[in-house]
Amino acid sequence: MKFDIVIIGSGLGGLLCANILGREGYSVCLIEKNSRLGGSLQSFRRKGCVFNTGLNYIESFDSGQILNQYFRYFGISENVSFRRLDEDGFDIISFPDGKYPLAIGHNNYIEQLRKFFPGEKQSLERYLKDIQGICASISLYNLSDKPFSIMGCESLGVGAAAYLKSVIKNPRLCNVVAGNNLMYSGDASKTPLMIHALISNSFVESAWRIVDGSNRMISILANNITAAGGTIIKKTRAVKLTTGNNRVKTVILENGEEIEAEFFISNTHPDQLLSMTDYFKPSGAFAQRMSSLTDTIGMFTLYIVFKKDSFPCLNYNFYHYNQDNVWIAGEYDVSKWPQGYLFMPTATSRSGDYAESASVITYMSYDEVSEWKSTITGRRGDRYLDFKRNKGEILLNDLERHFPGIRSCVDTFYTSTPLTWRDYTGTRSGSAFGLMKDFNKPMESIVLPRTKIPNLFLTGQNINFHGILGVTISAVLTAGEITDINKLIRKIKNS
Repeated sequence: MKFDIVIIGSGLGGLLCANILGREGYSVCLIEKNSRLGGSLQSFRRKGCVFNTGLNYIESFDSGQILNQYFRYFGISENVSFRRLDEDGFDIISFPDGKYPLAIGHNNYIEQLRKFFPGEKQSLERYLKDIQGICASISLYNLSDKPFSIMGCESLGVGAAAYLKSVIKNPRLCNVVAGNNLMYSGDASKTPLMIHALISNSFVESAWRIVDGSNRMISILANNITAAGGTIIKKTRAVKLTTGNNRVKTVILENGEEIEAEFFISNTHPDQLLSMTDYFKPSGAFAQRMSSLTDTIGMFTLYIVFKKDSFPCLNYNFYHYNQDNVWIAGEYDVSKWPQGYLFMPTATSRSGDYAESASVITYMSYDEVSEWKSTITGRRGDRYLDFKRNKGEILLNDLERHFPGIRSCVDTFYTSTPLTWRDYTGTRSGSAFGLMKDFNKPMESIVLPRTKIPNLFLTGQNINFHGILGVTISAVLTAGEITDINKLIRKIKNS
């Protein structure tokens, strides 16, 4: 078979690239090793309740805001249900001695926090002005046709934690403002200000939950691909890229089938790409740099099924920290587990006053499950099941302290570990957010869409940005390497 473009991996980045390029008239083939598309965008059901694999809330989705505009272009906005989170506290940041709201709207954000920190108005105004300015400088955040280079962003070389301390003198407020950094695996010694600014500002603009799971998004994007004449191949792994004359010629599948294309896009971890081709020599600069990069930490997730009409349907997310420091990804201590976690009731079209299900997400090191690293999902044995259940019980006990009576509302629960993420999303060591961006070495830790092979490109959460908005921007950048990005931007703006 021969196509204009072959895309390896059907995570959000791969799905979006296939959508864009298919609409631009290219013949596209999308290859996925699993039976289901979507990577960490997948949702699933247990006992009739829906759960999302990754986070189940999105940012900047009010009318006219950036993700809403992108989703209109992809046909998602009008075909998927979303629920806006509480205006005066879409996230609650909790410590053993206090709880604080992060509110929607820049003025409202300040006013709600001033109730707890009355002398910090100027600090908060300075902070919001700075992160808005960083977002304004990123052209695809604003659908500007101004050329964008992430390497030119000064905030990429500034530490987020250090910046906050320089602007906000109250240590507790510093922690509150960064309290939802679990969304980007916040590490005080590494996380750039740019990453914090993009995510924090986006959610202050507006925060929404996906209703009935994110699988509907996957279905829409997959249907768009086939409607444009594209081909989707599932349950087949791409094992080798053949090269010649400084170009990728074909991709060979595990069943022996060989597919030819003019362009290739990898939506896999760069390590997996390296394993598929001998073009990048192990001693070469690209291979050496990829192997030296650090992955973000993995996650343990507790999936709760509630008894009918037993637990209220909270319209906010609850972040709790069992210590007075929210930058725990870089200071992970298994002896203090869980140091912090995110509790998210699931939004469904059936849920009214009561929640049907919820997810609790916390950090977990791959080392804790490494004894089972050679196993596959569903075949890891009783010791692994006991390990997961014990961890789930610990999380439930902690939740009970903040939501008294929640244990009596639980019908049953399920769990996943970094091994689950590794098997279903293809991330190295079960990393939740791909490669760690490091302000100490910004040029080395950023991976760009272009490779040394002129017809091979990269996309996904390892490229530039992660999260739903971040991966969307990265996909547009990748597709713009093949098609006219200025025309594409105009089409997105006019959709």
